Amino acid sequence: MRSATLPRERVVGVTPTGGAALGGLALIGFAALLLARRSAVAKTARPLARVVPKLPEPTRAARPLPEPRPQPPGLPAAVRVGRRLNQASGVLAVAVLLDSAVEHYRGSFENKAMISPLVSSALSIAASLHGVADRRVAAHRARDTVYAVAGLSGFVGTGFHLYNIGKRPGGFSWLNLFYAAPIGAPMALTLSGMLGFLAERVRDNDPSEAPLVLGFPAGRAVAALAAGGILGTVGEVGLLHFRGSFQNPAMFLPVTVPPAAAVLLGCCAARRDGAPRLLTRWWLRATALLGIVGVGFHAFGVARAMGGWRNWSQNLLNGPPLPAPPSFTGLSLAGLAALRLMEEHADG
Repeated sequence: MRSATLPRERVVGVTPTGGAALGGLALIGFAALLLARRSAVAKTARPLARVVPKLPEPTRAARPLPEPRPQPPGLPAAVRVGRRLNQASGVLAVAVLLDSAVEHYRGSFENKAMISPLVSSALSIAASLHGVADRRVAAHRARDTVYAVAGLSGFVGTGFHLYNIGKRPGGFSWLNLFYAAPIGAPMALTLSGMLGFLAERVRDNDPSEAPLVLGFPAGRAVAALAAGGILGTVGEVGLLHFRGSFQNPAMFLPVTVPPAAAVLLGCCAARRDGAPRLLTRWWLRATALLGIVGVGFHAFGVARAMGGWRNWSQNLLNGPPLPAPPSFTGLSLAGLAALRLMEEHADG
């Protein structure tokens, strides 16, 4: 450090001996100040060296939450996701309409209530088409009513199917579970109504805020419902494919691919950060594609029956149901809509 020399006029009258003495005292004081500063720095540096490596690593909970995805111009996110949920509800309703029409026709509509799922699923399809075309933010009362009727019809149908199985000789035996009224089929209509109901609840929110359903983040609520619906559908498919002895290796796909998608979607619904959303999205797409490809496999199963498609009037009734696999497609579309909603509003 350079020492500044005082101007000559300020030291007039100071003797050389006095100047040397003052300079010596200044140098001694400066040296003492440096030594004291160095010892103080050494004392404080040693404890820091011992403490810093022992600092705990930041936990997962301390990580910042992901920033919400910027919303594209146009319709609000709630309306776009609501329309996708209307679409998913409509796909499920189409599967229920065709499947129940075939199965109840085979049963000769012995019970007059067997016409109920056809009417309610047809109304649900009409409400879904109206919802897909609707660009308004608020919920629609007519669609709410139709979806509520569809959900209630599915619950009532489940009760009828349970009664049908229980009244047979042997009650709830494996034979009756295989060949009596399918125990889980009416719940697809209930899922269609519930997805439509959630579509209206998502719409019925302030576009500037994250949508809520009964006080819960809408994206996570839809994801939980879609994951549970996929698992329920897997149970029904597994029962019927077990009846077919898994004679075709492709029959293992509906009981392996969709369960993984349901687990991944459940993780996204339960966790706010670190959820495998990219992997879940691709797995849901694979499940949706499986629902479409499954129609081809069932058509091949009809062709393998005696008489093939030339005897379609009998083989369609007794062969693998063609409209059943698209249920996976509808539920996967609902899961994809839930992921988009969670990303755009960072609520999951």
